[in-house]
Amino acid sequence: MSTRKDTVVPVRTPSRSYEVHVGRGMLDEVGRLVRESAGGEVAAVVTDSNVGPLYAERALSSLAAAGYRTALVSFPAGERSKRLSTLGDVLESLAEEGLGRDDVVVALGGGVCGDMAGLAAALYQRGCKVAQVPTSLLAMVDSSVGGKTAVDLEAGKNLAGAFLQPSVVVADVDCLDTLSPELLRDSCGEVIKHGVIADESLFEEVGRRPLSSAGYPKDELVRVVARNVEIKRDVVVADEREHGLRQTLNFGHTIGHAIEAASEFRLGHGTCVAAGMCCMSRAAAAKGWCSQQTARAVERVVAAHGLPLDTDLDHDLIMHFATHDKKRHGDSVNVVVPRRIGSVEIRKTSLGELRELVDLGCGTCPL
Repeated sequence: MSTRKDTVVPVRTPSRSYEVHVGRGMLDEVGRLVRESAGGEVAAVVTDSNVGPLYAERALSSLAAAGYRTALVSFPAGERSKRLSTLGDVLESLAEEGLGRDDVVVALGGGVCGDMAGLAAALYQRGCKVAQVPTSLLAMVDSSVGGKTAVDLEAGKNLAGAFLQPSVVVADVDCLDTLSPELLRDSCGEVIKHGVIADESLFEEVGRRPLSSAGYPKDELVRVVARNVEIKRDVVVADEREHGLRQTLNFGHTIGHAIEAASEFRLGHGTCVAAGMCCMSRAAAAKGWCSQQTARAVERVVAAHGLPLDTDLDHDLIMHFATHDKKRHGDSVNVVVPRRIGSVEIRKTSLGELRELVDLGCGTCPL
């Protein structure tokens, strides 16, 4: 008998409505859910060299059982593959497999895979459908929902991309069993972020019992993932194209992306976001935009998950990467700062003000 427990989160955006399915054993339901939501005759599973050997066969079997002619497209795992050259290889493979405009790309993997497959689907024949099947916690709670797809350029992270909402998202928390402790810990950065920006109860819950702790109950994990999806959903529905409210999801990212780029992407995204959140919280407290208690709370929960509270990067290097980020608007950068746990605000800062925030928040952690 199946142990699957399926929690469904509906997403209704101006461009597309779809459902996010979170549960156990969901990988075997991929074919049925993709068939119901996307249709088509061909399903091309796009995955990477790490995830493919673990889960591609099950996904392909499920899709074939649902009546699809299947194809498998794989690329080398890692952020270094998130480039235009790899995207070109994926697009060529889709064409070689005879994918049509009414067919579907199935993104099977973490955030890099979701971005790569999603952008390929957005570009192929000027747009076909994509189903997101995230296998990392980071992708489940964040990148698989909301329609952002992108690749990196030499100048910075996620600078070439498009918006394409998926037809369906299928998150099987059993896939997290194969994550290393380091990758699971890295994923927790975005969960903490969601608590800071929108849900004090979630923040306190993961502070009391870190998601990175051994033996975290699967049923509780399903609930926590679904709650994170709801938070992301509510922001995306209100601001699909990131003109206003959706920018709150970038809390920790201005400095975090700079740390990530400076490490040449050796550090994980969630790890860098965690450090970025702490740095920006300390700076906000120093400016009087939030209380010292709020900044300490962010540090406390980040530390409980074994994530970094600061960076020792040179501040000029942080500014270099931060000012080449897509969040820059001319001579200003929109930064997200906490007001209190569960509430943040977007502040338009000059480059000089951003430098002040970097100086106040980075390399200053007393812990």
